[in-house]
Amino acid sequence: MNEGEGHGMQPSGVWALKPLADMSAAEFHDWRALLEDRTGLVIGDQRRAFLQTNLSARMRELGVDDYGSYYRQVTDGPRGAVEWSTLLDRLTVQETRFFRHPPSFEVLDVYLRERTAQVEQRPWALWSVGCSSGEEPYSLAIAAAEALRDTPWPEHFGVTGTDISLNALSKARDASYGPRRLQQLDEVLAERYFRRQDDGRFKVVPNLAARVCCARLNVLELAKAPMSGMDVIFCQNLLIYFRRWRRREILNRLAERLAPGGLLVVGVGEVSGWHHPDLQPVADERVLAFTRKG
Repeated sequence: MNEGEGHGMQPSGVWALKPLADMSAAEFHDWRALLEDRTGLVIGDQRRAFLQTNLSARMRELGVDDYGSYYRQVTDGPRGAVEWSTLLDRLTVQETRFFRHPPSFEVLDVYLRERTAQVEQRPWALWSVGCSSGEEPYSLAIAAAEALRDTPWPEHFGVTGTDISLNALSKARDASYGPRRLQQLDEVLAERYFRRQDDGRFKVVPNLAARVCCARLNVLELAKAPMSGMDVIFCQNLLIYFRRWRRREILNRLAERLAPGGLLVVGVGEVSGWHHPDLQPVADERVLAFTRKG
């Protein structure tokens, strides 16, 4: 139990209901500025309640009573960096599932199957940007494994998943999921790539999990990212949290990381009016996707 949590006297339920003071306009400004400066994430007025609820929950665990004190704690050098990482996990939780946007994976399947002959010379490199708890990178791995299944090179691919949340990455590496996350997954694929565990959860089979690597990356630091020459980049349900100019900056960085002929898939409606001289749109109105020229 953290110091101050329940003070050893009050029932935990009573402590959990103890109200915190409402966040002032100045405090909200400071917190949203900190989040945008460090992560690029934008907390608009409509998400003020979301921010306040998540901050309050963490502050109760620590026995901190006001937002200003907690702000100072989070920004206090190395000790603050540890707490910041913990808080970030609370603020970046995303609900996701396997093959979340089917049309995007249909486009991917066609793209990969047209290129199976090339994989002998160079294994495919696929990247899930903002991979959360791992459903998207494992979906990419399943798509690649299926495309190569009847070829002499069934394991000539690797998938990288990146996210800012250490907690999400831990879940991705564990590769164990509840049944609800597999709802959109074809039964044959579920049988082929997952094993049911005693607790009712489903674990990604080892030979597929071995082809997926998950690493921490802040998308504001894409310029430092080691990824290059990627055959496929998926960046879905991430850009909506950023300002328009930042979305375009991120996409420009990702475009630079594509191999010639590579495929970039973005969430539908997440960006408009963006063009890159080296990319051409995929002719499918159900998706927002581009291929690199050459």
